[in-house]
Amino acid sequence: MRIARFALAGKDPQYGIIELAVDGGDHPDSIATLTSDPLAGVAVNYTGERHDLDEVRLLSPVIPRSKVVAVGKNYADHAREMGGEVPEAPLLFFKPNTSVIGPGETIIRPAGVEDLQYEGELAVIIGRICKQVPVERAQEVIFGYTIANDVTARDWQRSDGQWARAKGSDTFLPLGPWINTHLTLEEVGKLDIETRLNDEVRQDGSTSQMVRGVAELISYITASMTLLPGDVILTGTPAGVGAMQPGDEVKVSITGLGTLANPVADE
Repeated sequence: MRIARFALAGKDPQYGIIELAVDGGDHPDSIATLTSDPLAGVAVNYTGERHDLDEVRLLSPVIPRSKVVAVGKNYADHAREMGGEVPEAPLLFFKPNTSVIGPGETIIRPAGVEDLQYEGELAVIIGRICKQVPVERAQEVIFGYTIANDVTARDWQRSDGQWARAKGSDTFLPLGPWINTHLTLEEVGKLDIETRLNDEVRQDGSTSQMVRGVAELISYITASMTLLPGDVILTGTPAGVGAMQPGDEVKVSITGLGTLANPVADE
């Protein structure tokens, strides 16, 4: 199932189920509206309304309820390209929900930033309140998966010594285009990740290259903190990160999750 959050002109955001033009096809054709947010813990039904996908504007499929927990250096090749090695324990940091934007929205380079970079990633959406989750029960707390771009002001990251400003500025977390709720952990462990800058391939990796898989990350994170429905985990980026400039467009594609595309502009 592919769940999206969308807007129609003059109306508040709504939720819907993406329906394919042909069963098993690649291109979504329409969206069937739901009565409420499926992550809100209330009964959800179809309203009976359906819209052609080109008539709606897709938004970020989730606004994290409390936090985005991101994992740094979870791909060995990326750790090396950043001048280091994979840390002995998962390297965690936070991104605020005010950094979230949706498909097609503009990534803004703040004044003073000279080295703005893309990082295409798999994002995990948490579906229930959870703490101290064993690895073998991780599937039970996952609502689904979407695509993320962990935008980073690399010069601020180097100068600040910590990553709050470099990773958490407004527009620094594109998410979308929808949430796929029917992938198993086995399937998630072998998805292709590709990032294109102006249609040139810059990242070409696979989730099979993650040092620590989704279940292990969930178990590690929940050993110390409670996750809430709608919280997001970013699982790290493969090698090939690089700079974006105003006027560029960055597209991140993941098998079964579609493509997340965003233009870049100056503040």
